[in-house]
Formats: sequence, structure tokens, C-alpha cells
Amino acid sequence: MCGEAYLQSARIAEALGPFPGYAVNREPMLEVIAMHRDAAHRVPTRGVPLELRRAATDSWDTGLDHGRQFGYRNAQVTVLAPTGTIGFMMDCDTTGIEPDLALVKVKRLVGGGTMRIVNQTVPRALAKLGYDEESRTTILKHLEATGTIEGALGLKDEHLPVFDCAFKAVSGTRFISPLGHLRMMGAAQPFLSGAISKTVNVPENTTPEEIEKLYLEAWKLGLKAVAVYRDNCKGSQPLAAAGGQVGQPAFQPVRRKLPDERVAITHKFSVEGQEGYVTVGLYEDSKPGELFITMAKEGSTLSGVMDAFATAISLTLQYGVPLKFLVNKFSHVRFEPAGWTNNPQIPYAKSVIDYIFRWLAAKFLAPEEQAAVGVQPLPSEEGRTPTQPTPQQPPLPGFELSEGAQLFVNQADAPPCPTCGMMMVRSGSCYKCDNCGTVQGCS
Repeated sequence: MCGEAYLQSARIAEALGPFPGYAVNREPMLEVIAMHRDAAHRVPTRGVPLELRRAATDSWDTGLDHGRQFGYRNAQVTVLAPTGTIGFMMDCDTTGIEPDLALVKVKRLVGGGTMRIVNQTVPRALAKLGYDEESRTTILKHLEATGTIEGALGLKDEHLPVFDCAFKAVSGTRFISPLGHLRMMGAAQPFLSGAISKTVNVPENTTPEEIEKLYLEAWKLGLKAVAVYRDNCKGSQPLAAAGGQVGQPAFQPVRRKLPDERVAITHKFSVEGQEGYVTVGLYEDSKPGELFITMAKEGSTLSGVMDAFATAISLTLQYGVPLKFLVNKFSHVRFEPAGWTNNPQIPYAKSVIDYIFRWLAAKFLAPEEQAAVGVQPLPSEEGRTPTQPTPQQPPLPGFELSEGAQLFVNQADAPPCPTCGMMMVRSGSCYKCDNCGTVQGCS
């Protein structure tokens, strides 16, 4: 691929001219291309199809000849980008030059929690090595239970190096040495014009002197870049080897954010003349996920408190707290302003918070849950319930009460409701609360 890229770059240079600065660097660059060509001719013939090897050497020979005549349009044509990241994007255990981190590893997720990843090529490798199905099953069970293939019943010792990884397993002892990483990179570097973005993993107890020796060895191998990562050198490591003693990860709440564009409901309310607006952002399944509260004519202190309270409720909803628990907790909270409203389902509110959460119950909870917090059913067209009580009076001449109209007298001796605090009204020999439906005092 690299030889063909340089050949095509020389063809482009024939038509458009070489890149700026090529004339000054012509001899050094042709020397580098010649070194690439010589490396291709030194590739061992064993295990490589003859046609493939001949095509590779021909591309370098032709590319060098064209370059000598016309130069190159590109100074660099190939690199090897971050190999571990590419492997995850391709859903591969490894891209080849980057060994697998561990046969069984744990990945920490950005939103919280962990994911256990098991290498999917182990069964194929065991089959290639000649193990029958029963032996493969036994070895795989040992791997999943302990996090390492070492000590598996029936696995031959001479086959252990095939399964070595970058990190030492928690329950194992084997891993690829840092020099093994460098030598693999050194084998691939002659066939890349740029650098290799691959991590050289070293154990946690590696000393600075040992890391210095690694960089010197990388220079001797002709590597153009090297990155060293020491195990557990960061407070939060995205990937780690798993072991047999690793239990179930502790539960961590996961936040479910709303999409950038979401459907919302805005409701205008009035509690004893104090007006405000409630806006509820909805998920795709029409469940509430955020809350905004805007009060009319409020001071800066109350505005800040309501904004902070709405943000806290939004976060609790996004972290999975059921709405019914919030409704039960904040319904019937009493403070000023309190009084009559213009909502027939919530005729009287003990506070703005009480109104907001009972309105949320009316919009998003089941009828039985609405009734539990004192939300009135919607009046029918045939008989509407008045929002505020009117004293019982005889009908005026020419006027008759419609069927279903509810009139009552608030008794002077009526007790307050033990559930919501509203004054109860007499209903026969009992007292009934028209706000929440509680009945008491019956003999």
C-alpha cells in the first residue's frame, strides 16, 4: 500500500509538479524511498504468496524510478493511526500490531457503570491449535471464571505465548514484554512513511530508568514515535484486566439526558392571584425529564430559589427517580402564597409547590395515584363542579340549578382535614374534605 501510494504520488508530480521544498530535499527523500524499497526486498519469502511479494517489490521499484524522474507530490503517504481506538470502532479484538489488552477486560463507560469484554478469537485460536470441542469448552469456562487462560485444564504450556496480552491478568503472571511491543513496531515501521500511534504498555512497577532504555531501543529500531503507558498510572483508567475475584460492579445511577430537540408542555397557573408558568420537557416516550418554573412579579431571591429547585427536580427525573415519589413528597406542602386556583382539578393549593406537583400528577400519573394526592377528576359537560364554594341559597326566580351542580355550606364547627389541612364540610353524619376526599367522623 505504501509503495503504491508513493508511485501514484510520483505520477501526480509528473502532471502537477512535486511538493514545495522537494528540490531542496530531493537526495535525502530519494534515499529514504530507497530504504523502503530495500526493506520490501528483505521480506522473508516463507508464508508469503509469491505473487503478493513480487507485486510489493515491483511497486517500490517502479515508485522509486518515477520519483527519480519527476519527484513526489506528497512528502508523507501512510501512517498507522491510534490502533486501540480503531480496534474498538471496528468491533475487533485487535488490529494485529496492537495486542489485546487482556483476554477478559473491564471497560468503564462514560455515563457510569462498566462493561465486561471477552476476547472473541480465543475459540478460533484453540481450534487452529488442534484442540477438540470438549477441550475448548473446558478452557473457555476457566477463562471466563478466572480472567486468565493460565492454568486451564488441558492447555499445553507451549501454546501459552499465543494468548499473551498487553496487561497481566489479575489471576495470571504472563504478559507481553515492553520490548515485544517495540519489536513489533520496528517490523512494521519500514513500510510506513509516517509514524505508528501504538501504546507500549509497561507494568505498574516500571522504573524511570527502564522507560529511558525503552526510548533508546525505539530510536535504535528506527521508530518515528513511541508512547509509553504505565498500568494504573491514572486515577481513572478506561480499560483494565478482569480477574476471578472481581465481583459484580457496584450500582451507579446513569443519567438519561433529553435530546437537544424535545417536546415540552407549558402550563399557566394562578394561586391566590400569584401567576406563574410551568414547562415540562418530555422524552420520546412522553415521560417528563426536566422542569422549569417561572413566577410572575417575583423577586430575585424567589426566582433563584425556584430555578435551583426546578434544576434539582430535573436531575432527579433524569437519574430515574419515579415521578410518583416526588409527587407524594411535595404535594400538600404548605406556605404562602396559598389559596384558590383556576384549575378545576386542583381548586385549592396550599403552596405553589403543592400546585405544581399535583398538576404533574394530573398530567402524568394514573387516576388512582391522582386521587391519593387530592387531584379532582375532570368535571363532565353535564354537571360542572364550581371552582370555588358558593353559599347555599334558594334559587332566584327564573333560575334553576343544573343537575349535578354541587353546593355546600362550610359548617362553623367543621374540623380541618387530617390529610391535607383543608376545612371539611358536613356530609350527613360525617365530615368530608372536598379537596382530597378524606371522610371522618362517621359513627
